Amino acid sequence: MLVSIQRNKLFIASCLALLVTSLSFGIRAGILNTLGVQFNLNAEQLGTIAATAFWGFPLAVIIGGMVVDIIGMKRLLVFAFIFHLAGIVLTIFATGFWSLFLSTLLIGIANGTVEAACNPLVTSLYSDNKTTKLNHFHLWFPGGIVIGTLIVFLFNKIGLNWQVQVAVMLIPTAIYGYLFSKLDFPVTERVAAGVSTSEMYKSLLSPLFVFMIICMFGTAITELFTGQWIDVLLRNVTDNAILILTIETGVMVLGRGLAEPVVHKLSPQGVLLLSAIFSALGLYLLGHTTGSMLFVGAAVFGLGVCYFWPTMLGFVAENLPRTGAVGINLMGGAGMFAVSVYMMFMGGYYDKLLGQKLPAGASLKEYNAAAPGTEMANALAQAKVTAGPEIINVTLLIPVVLTVAFAGLYIYMRNRKKEILLAA
Repeated sequence: MLVSIQRNKLFIASCLALLVTSLSFGIRAGILNTLGVQFNLNAEQLGTIAATAFWGFPLAVIIGGMVVDIIGMKRLLVFAFIFHLAGIVLTIFATGFWSLFLSTLLIGIANGTVEAACNPLVTSLYSDNKTTKLNHFHLWFPGGIVIGTLIVFLFNKIGLNWQVQVAVMLIPTAIYGYLFSKLDFPVTERVAAGVSTSEMYKSLLSPLFVFMIICMFGTAITELFTGQWIDVLLRNVTDNAILILTIETGVMVLGRGLAEPVVHKLSPQGVLLLSAIFSALGLYLLGHTTGSMLFVGAAVFGLGVCYFWPTMLGFVAENLPRTGAVGINLMGGAGMFAVSVYMMFMGGYYDKLLGQKLPAGASLKEYNAAAPGTEMANALAQAKVTAGPEIINVTLLIPVVLTVAFAGLYIYMRNRKKEILLAA
């Protein structure tokens, strides 16, 4: 059966589908502040809208992981195409909070469905090189964010509105929908190996899998919350906040493209440990520096988070293969759910910080609506200069904890390898 499978074409189509997912993140990150101004939305409302993508994602990726062996990866990707198309069109014609909420939810469901189908597809196509190929596949997540943020930056310069920027996503959506409709798919690796459904679900109770799920909360928040909110948090600290995201994700693209020698040299658990260390250092620089050092911080942070997501999935696929598609997709769903909760909480906390830095009794809504150059607008801008880095400094605690956790994982896996060698 595998002889008739066009592996390279399936991989290219998967990358295009993930490109649409990442474009939605990059473009939304770039226009989030604009949406707030146009529709008079505060940070908590913006946080809720952005978080909605992270609600739809875990819902789709977990359900998709449970049914992918039953209905097949091809049908899941047809659903992804439909949801992407509907979400993008509804975003273009959004009129306020609720239409943005619904459109972002649809895009989140589409994004999760793409991951639910494509992660097990990649591991099935490249069963001998899972972590490396997952890194190559997930290269298109930061790659799409780079493209998306550059689209926002360049289109803003030439005066094209945010609706045109969002409409750009329709192009790769149409292409991946067409390609997947024409290609044959393999069965998932778990089905090919003959592992029963009951064995798969029992494997989810493994202490190592539970540990990885908990760590996924932290790795996903560190990477995705920071990237999605960087324009809001640092807009008043630097004139080039969106370019900070571009630098960060550019480093991620290069890192994932060079994943093969890194993963083979250090092992997945070694990569995760170094990733946590660099992520913590990068967030420290972003929260404690200004000027050109912010770009250094973005590069260090990008190096730190570039391997997090695909290597977490690769570690589970390689060391806990009996968890199958459900295991991989539960990891992704857990990460996105954690980000959605954290994003909503930090949106409210950010508004609270701003309120504390404004005159007593001030209405944050009135200050947000103030005309540029007025005393109220200037006071709000000054409050944002310190509030944004404070949010980053709170988030810094997460990769610090992850450094300790992954150090323990590295030691555990090294000892387990020794035990296996001795037993042999």
